[in-house]
Amino acid sequence: MKAEELRLGELVKFASGLLSLHGRRLVMHDINAFSQLRKELLETVGVDHARRILTRFGYFWGQEDAAAMRRIFQWEDLRELLLAGPKLHALQGVVRSAVKSLEFDAAAGRFDMKVVWHDSGEAQEHLLARGVSEHPACWMLVGYASGYASFCMDRQIYFVEEKCAAMSDPVCLAVGRDEQSWGSAIQPALSYFEADDIRSQILRLTDELRRKDVELARQRRQLGLGEEPASLNGVEVRSVAFRKILELACRVAPFDTSVLITGESGVGKEVLARQIYRSSHRVRGPFLAVNCGALPESLLESELFGHKMGAFTGAVSDRAGLFEQAAGGTLFLDEIGDVTPAVQMKLLRVLQEREIYRVGESTPRKVDIRIIAATNQNLARAIEDGRFREDLYYRLGVVVIEVPPLRERPEDIVPLARYFVERHKEKLGRSELRLDASCLDALQAYSWPGNIRELENAIERAAVLTTDGTISEEYFPPALRDDMNGRTSGSARRSLAEVERQHIETVLRLTGGNRKQAAEILGISPSTLWRKRRS
Repeated sequence: MKAEELRLGELVKFASGLLSLHGRRLVMHDINAFSQLRKELLETVGVDHARRILTRFGYFWGQEDAAAMRRIFQWEDLRELLLAGPKLHALQGVVRSAVKSLEFDAAAGRFDMKVVWHDSGEAQEHLLARGVSEHPACWMLVGYASGYASFCMDRQIYFVEEKCAAMSDPVCLAVGRDEQSWGSAIQPALSYFEADDIRSQILRLTDELRRKDVELARQRRQLGLGEEPASLNGVEVRSVAFRKILELACRVAPFDTSVLITGESGVGKEVLARQIYRSSHRVRGPFLAVNCGALPESLLESELFGHKMGAFTGAVSDRAGLFEQAAGGTLFLDEIGDVTPAVQMKLLRVLQEREIYRVGESTPRKVDIRIIAATNQNLARAIEDGRFREDLYYRLGVVVIEVPPLRERPEDIVPLARYFVERHKEKLGRSELRLDASCLDALQAYSWPGNIRELENAIERAAVLTTDGTISEEYFPPALRDDMNGRTSGSARRSLAEVERQHIETVLRLTGGNRKQAAEILGISPSTLWRKRRS
């Protein structure tokens, strides 16, 4: 998990009379009410005691948040866990944080962090309560940052505010260091952090929440990219592999060059074909698609090339085929590896001569189209086996785009899942649908043999079955739940062979026991599949 991935709607469950963060109840407060509370504290107990109370309040709050983050997610590293604190503050509407520097050595206990706070709610509270201050006044923020970092580092970390908007500074600036690094400079501030065994209380509460939280999941590692994310159909693309695919598609789109898109079933080959079409000069023309593997040879020929009246039984009138209907546009030939040799020869003529013969006619007709083809088969092997024409392959695949399976680009899984949740909100008329953060790890760790199509089906299934609008693991298909249970059952000592066998059995379940299809998905031969199951 990376800090930038945190989303309020996935962390917090909003229900009438109850806000909860995975078993931990939350409440919302008004800034004016907090301003009045601060004013009462200052006037009742004095500045020092008010500062101590609010600092300790923030410290406990920070420790609670740190414990929740460690409990809910599996972080990429300690740095990301530390950065999640400022991110949570922003999500909670407390302050907008910008981490200027962060250096630490967990083994040596060294810690140094500088953070700028923009639009501090606490500074605004103080200005409302007392006007411009002579000293930094973001006491809860300082306490929160100290408590959060202390819990993460497992040692005392203290933040000190050096600039503050309550003093009319443009922003607030705080510095956090371990006690040894501060040296004697931290002594004046130590009394404000004194509290009775806060850490042990947090650990106890965390253990209780862990026992109650049956949906616990740890989110796997995600690759962070500095540049602006690419997108496809409004879905953010984070993986380097798929970004390169989109770049290639963008480069080839303006030309009428034939494109062959390869990849496993369900990876989105037609979606990519449509993207090429939308970026081409043929966008004003039609985009027509046909699944070549779904029709027998005679029907496929008629569908593609059209027919003359009386050419065969049932041909009661002349009919234009898809090659003519797609004039000025793009024709997408899906599952091109399944076409018969006879149809392959006719397709080759179309690509070479840009003309077709309707079934039953002897007069050629010119066609003005772009052809994009796709297959989930290994066409090089099909050529070796004599099942596919080599000359047709090179005509179709002037540019070959291989779409990687979803398991090879896990960074894209969460954006896709969020997209499908939003889509099914409208499709199912369930505006309350939300993706629970606890299932993110399960989504990313699963191998998705059915790729994007399987992910969408899993989200739709959960969206239909959930009773309160929250999509969590319990509503996912059995294969996904079994995979999650297998990973969380403490099987860290399983051998690679055991993990491999479990994955093979999962794919076999999803294919209904079809060994040939399972072998194709796994990228191995049926004999290798049999051997691995027996070993």
